[in-house]
Parts: sequence; C-alpha cells; structure tokens
Amino acid sequence: MLKTLPALLILMCFVVTSTLAQTLIPAAPQLAAKSWILIDANTGRVLVEENADLPLPPASLTKMMSSYVVAGEMASGKFSDTDKVPISVNAWKMGGSKMFVREGTEVALGDLLKGIVIQSGNDATVALAEYLAGSESAFADVMNQQAVLLGMNNSNFVNSTGWPAEGHITTARDLSILAQAIINEHPKHYALYSKKYYEYNGIKQPNRNRLLWRDKSVDGMKTGHTEEAGYCLVASAERDGMRLISVVMGTRSEEARAQESQKLLTYGFRYYETAKVFSAGDVLQANNRVWFGKLDSVDLVLAEDVFLTFPRGAIKQLTSNIHVDTTLEAPLNQQQELGRLVVTYKDEVLADKKLVADRSIAEAGFFSRLWDSLVQFVMSLL
Repeated sequence: MLKTLPALLILMCFVVTSTLAQTLIPAAPQLAAKSWILIDANTGRVLVEENADLPLPPASLTKMMSSYVVAGEMASGKFSDTDKVPISVNAWKMGGSKMFVREGTEVALGDLLKGIVIQSGNDATVALAEYLAGSESAFADVMNQQAVLLGMNNSNFVNSTGWPAEGHITTARDLSILAQAIINEHPKHYALYSKKYYEYNGIKQPNRNRLLWRDKSVDGMKTGHTEEAGYCLVASAERDGMRLISVVMGTRSEEARAQESQKLLTYGFRYYETAKVFSAGDVLQANNRVWFGKLDSVDLVLAEDVFLTFPRGAIKQLTSNIHVDTTLEAPLNQQQELGRLVVTYKDEVLADKKLVADRSIAEAGFFSRLWDSLVQFVMSLL
C-alpha cells in the first residue's frame, strides 16, 4: 500500500510555509543511452528525463502496444484466451525472435499473447494482428488510434512487431505513458510481463529482461533490439507500494540496457516517495455559502484520491491553494465541479484536482430568492 498521510497533518504542512532548509536532490544519473525517462506509475510525475521526446525506432518495445490493444479487446469481451487463432504464412515466416508456431495450425490466443510478451515472438504478434484486424496493416491503424487516445503524441506504428520500417517511431515519454496504461488499466495482463520463462512446442525460452533475475522488485516490462534501435528496455518495479517505470533507449548491449535501467530505478526509489495525501470524499472546504437555494451552504469535497510524488523529506515544503467560484448559486448538482485543489512543490504543480459539491441543492422559492437578491445588493454597497 502507498503511504497514507493523515489529512490534518497534510493540511498543517500545506498551510504553514516551511522554514526548514530546502530538500536537496542529488543530480540525476547520466546514462550511456540515446534517450531515457523515469516516472511514477501512479501519479505520472516525471522524475528524470533526457531526450525523452526524441523520435527513435522502438524495435520490439512495439509489442507493448500490440499487447495493449489485445488486452483491451479481451477486456471488452470481443476475444478470449481460448480463441483459436490460425497461423498464416506471413506469421510463420517472420524472422527475428520467434515463438515457433507452425503454418496452418491454430493456436490459443492466450498462448500467443504469452509468446508476444515473454518470448517477444514476431510470428505470434503477426498472427494475433491478423486475427484481430484482418491484416497487420489494419492492426497498425488500430495501434495508432490507441496511441492518440493515450496522448502518445510522437509515435507512429507501421507494423505490430517493431520490425525496422521507415516512419516506425516512438519516444521514451510515449512508451512511459503506454507502460503506465498497461499497468493501471490491465493489471492481470501486466502480470504476464513478470514471467521469466515460457515454453511452447517443446521450446522453452527465457524473458530477455535481465532485471527480473537481479531485482526482486522488478516485475516487467519489455526489451527491444535491432541494429538501428540499439538495445532498449522498459522496466517497472514496486517497492513499499511505490511503483516506478523506466524507459531506456539506444544502449550498446543487453547488459548496458539492464545496468542503465537499474541506475534510474535505484535513483528514483532512493530520493523520491509517493504518498496518498487525501481520499475521495474528504471535505477540504466546509459551509460554503450558496445563494438562491433551499439549503444555504455546501461542502467542497475531492472527486478522487490525491497521490503526490515528491523528494523524500519534502512534505513540509509542499503548498496548497484552494480555488473556489466566488459566488455559488443554486441549483447545484452533487459532484458538480465548484473549485480546484492545486498542490505545488517549489514552482512545480504536483496535483490539480477537482473540488465538487457534496450534495445537490435545489433552487429555493420566489420569496427566498428575492431575499437573497436583496442581501447581495446590500452587501455590494458596503
């Protein structure tokens, strides 16, 4: 579980400006890679980045999007683990990493998905792309649609596998967004990324993510390699309820991508923390005046939980501001947005969350509304 801090303590820390010395964060590690990023999986806060928006070929990191599309289709009930997927000539003849499926056979969708995630099988990926969308090019269109929906603004997928192709690119930032979506939206599917081995057709193959063997907190995600892309790795780890996602692209070797990813994860866990500071429904501002209503006040509550990621020991350096509409008038609906909670660390906004009405308030009768109008008029003269 993520650390939950008492609301009263948080409010005290936010209201009082700390006089303590500013928390110092050591310089981020420099990596032997073309591009990298480290984010918190829960809050999405970027802890470290370098060339994170540089478009690069992703190699087999592409299969993260392929698996995300499949997981989404399965979650919607359109497909299931037990579906029998025909293996085409196109799938069977794919080069590179393979699951070793045979042309003309049918393979369970669940087995092919393991072949994609654990074995990085190009043959398995093409087979599923053809089954879901009719052709690999049509499946790539679906991948690009999903990228747009996720806000992966610098990605373009030409195929389902990451096989080198002109215009097939993404960025470290976009891959971190994708990894976050897989983890948070499809946790059961994400569990496949932690598997160290998968055996199919009598051939047992290891997961190429070396960190699964070296760091017990690492439980995913995906490797990639081509001559053009270099050695790439998206990794995720969880310690004491805090989950981080690292993306490293364009290293020189399998060992380098593991070492550089470990540097990022170690840095993030050592110098940052994530805490749940408020829960959905917490009252942040009570008894706000409501005009022209059958009730004359409303409490402002949070619409969702608030998690923050900040330097370790910096809780007293956080500040919060509540912004509320100056005049609240009935009718009001429960959960209607009436303000915002903004939490900052130095000049960085860590959270900007909706404050909503805790109840509905109907419009009052004519004479009550007339009275409130008179009161407002007198107040305007003062």
